[in-house]
Amino acid sequence: MKSLFWYKRPYDIEKTETQFMKEMRENMHFQFENCKEYRALLEHRGWYEERIDKLESVAEIPFIPTLFFKHHRMDSVPREKMLTTATSSGTSGAKSVIGYDVLSLLKGLGMVLRVGKEHKLWSLRPCHYIILGYEARNILGRKNAVEEKAVAKTAYGFTFFAPALSRTYALRYIDGDYRLNLEEIREKLITFSRGNTPVRIIGFTFHAYWLLSKMKEAGIKCPLPKGSLMSFGGGWKQYYTQRAEKQEMYDLVEDVLNIPESMCREFFGAVEHPILYCDCPKHHFHVPIYSRVLIRDVDTYEPLEHGKAGLVNLLTPMVKSAPILSIMTDDLGILHDGSECGCGIDTPYLEILGRVGMEDITTCAAGAENLMRTMLGEETL
Repeated sequence: MKSLFWYKRPYDIEKTETQFMKEMRENMHFQFENCKEYRALLEHRGWYEERIDKLESVAEIPFIPTLFFKHHRMDSVPREKMLTTATSSGTSGAKSVIGYDVLSLLKGLGMVLRVGKEHKLWSLRPCHYIILGYEARNILGRKNAVEEKAVAKTAYGFTFFAPALSRTYALRYIDGDYRLNLEEIREKLITFSRGNTPVRIIGFTFHAYWLLSKMKEAGIKCPLPKGSLMSFGGGWKQYYTQRAEKQEMYDLVEDVLNIPESMCREFFGAVEHPILYCDCPKHHFHVPIYSRVLIRDVDTYEPLEHGKAGLVNLLTPMVKSAPILSIMTDDLGILHDGSECGCGIDTPYLEILGRVGMEDITTCAAGAENLMRTMLGEETL
């Protein structure tokens, strides 16, 4: 096996456990040698790559809160060697910026190819794309790449799963700023519903729900051609209190667009953890071979057993250019046994409960910095 990210079966965790640990050790060694901040963290915690000798040991790898990256950029590769950068949407004001070198992007390509095949996302049939999000501007260009939002690049990448006849964006970049363009989206949907070409839609969950709800209220229905696909991700962000149940969302998609639940896909990921999680037919996010997920107690940060709610800790050896082996999100979640799903994939699956309030946890902006100062030592920052 040359690389975990080119292994042909994306959910065969049992047969790839040794390779996962090997790549985690190699990544940690590289970060130690090339990122002084991460080296300080490891030295402060007395950690070294040889300690990753069994699957359980990855739980002890020092984690970094995602909110720390929103205030401090850390690189392990010279920026001139990075092909692109990804920036978080920054709904809270601060933004994470993660750079990607060639090797990291190649690993990501292998992952996307395998996961896309597993979930039947690839198609040779041309289609129209509706992107309920930002227009992508700097995919591989270095100029102003820091300003490019990761969600824009992710959405643009999605348009390569099937040949694109057109791409229509809800947020167009005009005269130096993004402008909402929902009227064109509605007109395009109406036009496409009169044709025979499939339509693939991707966007934030709350954007899709808001648009389709408004269309339904206005009595607008656009039954799209057979083979059309609805995909969404990103959760509800600051609109979490207005969230709809998943089944309500699927029913709305079928009612307005005539896209059945079987043609709905949901994705989960983060700028600081660029692993592609695609839901199974039962709409669960099974953990692929490229990552591990831990649920930690909100007070002690100790790992919890399956079925218990806590903070979501995500681990992967994918990225060489930044020390994001183990990141602590501000999401609450539950990890379930794969056997509880029934879809045929036996790896554990992650249930996201929602985002922790800024006042509820020490990994808020100030808390994250304090936590890292404690880990790294005051003199390192």
